[in-house]
Amino acid sequence: MLDSFYIAWKYISYNRIKTAVLVACVTLISFLPFALQLLLNGSERQLMSRAVSTPLVIGAKGSALDLVMNTLYFGDERPEVISMQAANRIWDSELALPIPTYTRFKARGYPIVGTTLDYFDFRGLNVESGRNLAVIGECVVGARAAEDLKLKPGNSLVSSPESLFDLAGVYPLKMKVVGILEKAHTSDDLAIFVDLKTAWVIQGLGHGHQDVTQLKDPTLVLKRSGTNVAATAKLYHYTEISEKNIDSFHFHGNTDIYPISAVIAVPADEKSGTILQGRYLGKNETQQILRPAEVIDGLLQNIFRIKNVLDAVVSVVALATVMAIVLVFALSLRLRQREIKTIFKIGCSRLTIAKLLAAEILIIVAASGVLCGIMLTVVNRFTNDLVRMLFIA
Repeated sequence: MLDSFYIAWKYISYNRIKTAVLVACVTLISFLPFALQLLLNGSERQLMSRAVSTPLVIGAKGSALDLVMNTLYFGDERPEVISMQAANRIWDSELALPIPTYTRFKARGYPIVGTTLDYFDFRGLNVESGRNLAVIGECVVGARAAEDLKLKPGNSLVSSPESLFDLAGVYPLKMKVVGILEKAHTSDDLAIFVDLKTAWVIQGLGHGHQDVTQLKDPTLVLKRSGTNVAATAKLYHYTEISEKNIDSFHFHGNTDIYPISAVIAVPADEKSGTILQGRYLGKNETQQILRPAEVIDGLLQNIFRIKNVLDAVVSVVALATVMAIVLVFALSLRLRQREIKTIFKIGCSRLTIAKLLAAEILIIVAASGVLCGIMLTVVNRFTNDLVRMLFIA
């Protein structure tokens, strides 16, 4: 049998191109289903780990998936907003710790997440360089976003306008980068965190400007009445919050009705969480309370249904590849008739020819198996990074 492998190896070495094509076909058709399974398992672990670590999410009634994806992964899905009263309601119940989040704006393509300092404690986020948020107008940047944007503490970052022509007159806000977070290997690495009030300033609900009582330009004054001064739209609004103008920034109206995207509720225990869920079951309730793990589990079930379709497609392609390989060997036998006749003339039997062909096939399959094993080892080694790059990042 060793002689058969030696002769088969010499033949394969001589026909390098044909052998390389056959090895590549067998390798890819073996590699794809296993690699797909590794990536799906990795994405399931990462998606579920973040969902499981988030007990409850409260938001406006509507798409549960949009609400969870926006709250946990800062996706582009934009659920209906609720007000800060939703967070106050949970706080007053004393059943859970409310962590409001407002994810609507972006800066250079990365999501701006308005939240409170409780969020950093809840997610276990630590500042690697610089410090955490202290006043409005500051931002803390995730590790991956800081790396991509080449930011460090002391730099500035400008929020992106939602549209080219902003009729509401909302100006981009220049934010000061005060800290860079440590790598968390989650969606937090791609986010820019600000205080809720900073997010409201970006939206135009809060602003800072000159002291209208000290205005000398008559074109800036619309009306004066006692101690009240109404300014015109010509009045300049600050687009950066600094030590000099921070005292001029203010909000009109009751901030309890200002918008947020959702509230992450962290109950004291399982019983408190169950009681809190029961309070959102009324027919007239305008908000919904969700367990993110259940929502993401439903999403993964749909993904695995799609995987079944992909498996069927891969199986069909595999069958076609095997048939093509069989055809290649059949044609190769016809082209090698003179070689086979020579083998017969020197006294070899049909069994010897069968051994030669079997040796060629085994060498090709073995080479494909080695390559497939190496590729799967690499994918398995970098599964988490690939999942973050392909599905999360």
